[in-house]
Amino acid sequence: MASAISSQSRIFYIASLVTLSMFWFETLQALEAVPLPDYVIAQYGKPPAIPEGPLSEALQSAVQVAFVDSMIRSTWGRDQTLALAEIAESKDPRIAWIISDLMRFTAGRELNAILTNAASDMLGKKFQNENSWGIVTDHLIAWDIPAPPDYLRVKRAIFTGIVPGWDRIFVEGKIDWRLVSWGGVLIDDRAYDTTDEACNCIPAADNPEVSSAKDAAWLKDDDIVFGIRVNGEYRAYPRRIMEVREMVNDTLGGRHLGIPYCTLCGAAQAYFTDQLPEGIDRPILRTSGLLIRSNKVMYDVITFSVFDTFLGKAVTGPLAEKNLQLKQASVVTTDWGTWKKAHPETTVLVESLALGRDPDFRNGRDANGPIFPVGDVDPRLPVHEDIIGVITASGKPVAFQRSKAFVALKQGNEIVYENIRLSLDAGGIKAVDASGSDLGSHQAFWFAWSQFHPQTALWPE
Repeated sequence: MASAISSQSRIFYIASLVTLSMFWFETLQALEAVPLPDYVIAQYGKPPAIPEGPLSEALQSAVQVAFVDSMIRSTWGRDQTLALAEIAESKDPRIAWIISDLMRFTAGRELNAILTNAASDMLGKKFQNENSWGIVTDHLIAWDIPAPPDYLRVKRAIFTGIVPGWDRIFVEGKIDWRLVSWGGVLIDDRAYDTTDEACNCIPAADNPEVSSAKDAAWLKDDDIVFGIRVNGEYRAYPRRIMEVREMVNDTLGGRHLGIPYCTLCGAAQAYFTDQLPEGIDRPILRTSGLLIRSNKVMYDVITFSVFDTFLGKAVTGPLAEKNLQLKQASVVTTDWGTWKKAHPETTVLVESLALGRDPDFRNGRDANGPIFPVGDVDPRLPVHEDIIGVITASGKPVAFQRSKAFVALKQGNEIVYENIRLSLDAGGIKAVDASGSDLGSHQAFWFAWSQFHPQTALWPE
């Protein structure tokens, strides 16, 4: 792990080696951009023209020198600055994705300013240096700027030059690598059932110790918990613990579970990691340290297959080749007092798993909106509005605005959408079918659900 930290520090050294400044150039003449929704244009303005086809040999060489050679040699000098100037002069906005990738790891003001000016030149919009990485990336996502040719190879060189543990993560697959960014933490690559060992990462918990509700005197009644029921057994996962761990591999009701919690999305999910197709062993889920539009990227530490955390689908590696799709159990977000009253037989994770910490990101760090780039957000609801999300039998995603659904259910009203029926459960809400069977719903922020399900229906309309 020390080598990963040392590698990360090298990029900071780059800033001190940069002395040349950037210049402004003529605007790019290219194809017209694909029309975007009006709300995107209103927030971000009109996108730049985007060329098609491969990069010229000169541009390919400039990309190699500026972004790959600088990582291999751990230096930035005259050659890199001249190469970046040539890239900026091209006005090809596709290469701004690579500039954004490098900006994410750049702490030095001088290099950040140079990269920001280059991105400004290529996107035709002046960006300020403060939080320029986030602002530039938001524009690239919202405008849906295509990636440049050979993008993954170059991005991989940047990211693995910082954290060598990502070398098995950045591979071809069913994943949009444009949207992958660094979450500011290192990869958790500890083997299964070694999570008692300290790590310089967000530490998953395997086979966590639990207690009875009676023995959980440390929990206050108004503390938020994520409740799960499997085969008649109940367990509460306190948010205080999940905000520290973010990933739990557990067994409940005789079933194996992988339980990711994305603090940025306000979403705890529960995936069954057993009873899988023949030839597939139980995946052990870990936090990669990466994000996609402010949602954690999880992976299987055994095969290094990456999963779409929100969808539970393997998108790279051996498990993607086998088209693995994990099934969900419902997660009920509620308070401890109501959960234990409704389910007195529940078990609950023990306090020591919180590692002495008590963060409340929702009401602190994330109170003013997503802190990482998400691009455009469906304007039908505020970004941090809580929804209950579920997929219908016909495959259609639907989100229920939690505040309105809760009031309606408390008043005795029925909420039905296709085969889905919402029901109250211990102060929370879950989705069931007509027979009462669990449909695998969970609570999340609207921005997260809507960007991973862009065609989602919304209740009430």
